[in-house]
This record gives sequence, structure tokens and C-alpha cells, in this order.
Amino acid sequence: MKEDFVDSLLQQWGEEHPDKDVSSLSVIVRLQFLHKLLQRQATAALARHGLKHWEYDVLSVLRRQGEPFELPATEIARAAMLTTGAMTTRIDGLEARGLVRRRRSREDGRSVPVRLTIRGRQLIDYAIDTRLTQADEVLANISAKDRTRLASDLRTLLLEFDSMAADPRN
Repeated sequence: MKEDFVDSLLQQWGEEHPDKDVSSLSVIVRLQFLHKLLQRQATAALARHGLKHWEYDVLSVLRRQGEPFELPATEIARAAMLTTGAMTTRIDGLEARGLVRRRRSREDGRSVPVRLTIRGRQLIDYAIDTRLTQADEVLANISAKDRTRLASDLRTLLLEFDSMAADPRN
């Protein structure tokens, strides 16, 4: 099997600390580097649509809801893993661009539903096509069977991480 730079990094740590098992880093460091590379790639692709990655995240949360493409700002923040304060600033920017609009809830005066505008929906629909094409290109040399196995392994890791984060002892 061909070696990558992570193999070299692990070998160096193994030589410096022969008493430590550094094998878990073979997964974690690769995931971290893949995240950086995929983030850069996504940022460049979304820039062609005039979108920042965070804008894509917010618009996609709304678009996935189906008609009327609306959620309270607090739920968008939860789905995007952001604080409500950070989400308010982001919604302000998207609203200024005409991609979303806020309205006061008649049922609950504290709730502020955010709705995707027609312009926002068109933009996110173009952007998701770009993201799907990009994902297909990245995974082009990985078989469907291996993609399924990789997705399953990553799901297991994510669920384990979620359960650790939910544990008050952590």
C-alpha cells in the first residue's frame, strides 16, 4: 500500500515515543487533514456562486425543510451547531442579501421564523448541485461498497463522539 504523509508523521512520533501507541492518530489526523482539504475545496466551489460556506450551511438547513422552507432561528442555530447570537449575525447578512426573511410569529412573540426567499432557494439549489458534483468527484475512485462501509464507519465514530459530548463527565 502506498504511504502518505500521515504515515511519516506517525513513524516520527513512534520513534520519539516508542512507549506510546500512536495508531489512533492514523485515523484522527487523516480526518483532520481531509476536513481541511474538503473545506478549502467547498469554499472555492461555493465562491463561484457568491456564497460563503456558512451561508450555504444556513440556506441548506432551510431548503431541506421543504415548503415553506422556514424554521425558527434557534432551530437553524442548533442544526448549524452555532450559538443563537452567532446565528442572528448570519441571518442579518443573509437577509441584507435578500436570501432569507424574518417574520414575527403570531403564535409566539419570542419566536422569529426565518424563511428562504425565492432568490435564496434558487441559489441554494444551484449550490447543492455543485456540492453533489464535487462529492462525486472526490469519491470517484471509491467503489459503492467501500463508500457504504466508509459511511457506516464514520457514522459509528460520529455517534460515539456525540455520546461522549453528551456525557456530563466530559
